[in-house]
Amino acid sequence: MSKTSGVRNVWVFGYGSLIWRPGIAYQERRVARVRGWTRRFWQGSHDHRGLPHAPGRVVTLVPETGATCEGVAYRVGKALAKATFEGLDHREKNGYRRHSVQLEFRLGGTSAGIVYIAPVDNHAFLGPAPVDEMIAQISRAAGPSGTNLDYLRQLESALRRLEIDDPHVFELARRLRQSRSQAAVR
Repeated sequence: MSKTSGVRNVWVFGYGSLIWRPGIAYQERRVARVRGWTRRFWQGSHDHRGLPHAPGRVVTLVPETGATCEGVAYRVGKALAKATFEGLDHREKNGYRRHSVQLEFRLGGTSAGIVYIAPVDNHAFLGPAPVDEMIAQISRAAGPSGTNLDYLRQLESALRRLEIDDPHVFELARRLRQSRSQAAVR
């Protein structure tokens, strides 16, 4: 775990539900990116968008040479850093770990930041799968935080509002809409 003591402010980078539902007190919000990472629906959700016997799929970052992942960075004041990380540690408890990253802000500048990433060796990592299998899993999964379908829709909508291009997310959302419209016609 990264230490937060001794810092004036800390930036927290969100690339999934933190974009549209941060749930933290912050002083500033900026569109930012991290290099060398790509967003993928490869993490199992047993506690928010699925259940232990029927996990949903949520995003994590996976390393990829030359890739960038855009999201939102939140600046948290020193006075709230401890409480913020306690809350995020609980929220991201299903396989995510804190990582230090270098943030590049869309409007210029850089800063050190913290991001939660679910590495491939965590107990809930699902990894890649054929698109149709991911869509089927996302379509049927639901948990205490709502449906997995809503998670995908919210993420797609937030990325589009922020003018962030993510072919992986957009392809899943497009294919999911397509499969649901085909099912409605039947």
